[in-house]
Amino acid sequence: MRNVLVIIKKQLKDTLKNKTVLIQFIMFPLMTLVMENAISLPDMPELFFTKLFSVMYMGMAPLTSAAAIISEEKEKNTLRVLMMANVKPWEYLLGVGTYVWILCMAGAGIMATGLPAADVPFYLGVMAAGFVISIALGACIGIFSSNQMTATSLFVPVMLVFSFSPMLAMFNDKIEKVARIFYTQQLRVLMNQMSFEGIKPESILILTVNAVLAIALFFVAFKRKGLE
Repeated sequence: MRNVLVIIKKQLKDTLKNKTVLIQFIMFPLMTLVMENAISLPDMPELFFTKLFSVMYMGMAPLTSAAAIISEEKEKNTLRVLMMANVKPWEYLLGVGTYVWILCMAGAGIMATGLPAADVPFYLGVMAAGFVISIALGACIGIFSSNQMTATSLFVPVMLVFSFSPMLAMFNDKIEKVARIFYTQQLRVLMNQMSFEGIKPESILILTVNAVLAIALFFVAFKRKGLE
């Protein structure tokens, strides 16, 4: 665990220097606070912007950050140095994943400030589950990519699908039928209900399948490419 903590501290220092990654953790929490307090439209659902930006944040920030961090360190040969310093691959990946998850949860905590206190645990639970799946997918992309340019070309379309399809599904029934197979859409539905009693077996099944596929892809990527 000592090496995991070292990786987390290293990533914190690197993120403060890397504006591309840093802005991922700041943009959506800031936009949520601004939009919720500055805009009020007739017939607008309660906490509309909080729920909308939460799903986009879930599908974008952890995925792109994990992919960017891993691909950048592969490109700069930082990973090779870490491996030579007896840092095991699983320690590195656990450290990066934990670091991204903690920062994302901090952002979710800020976004939750406008929610009723009774809804906060459910909201944070939904966000935590979505972050784990997104981090696994981002790690897959980072492992498969040899440099940051390759990672960007891969994670941009994936990020767009997972982060924007729930928003588009609100306005188009055909898109909704397709988006319902994605974890971000199912978590958006749960967030709208904001209740454990409203969880349907279908949602649990789809979320489980998404999580299993993400984890399976991660292990396939690691087995084929490792952290070379």
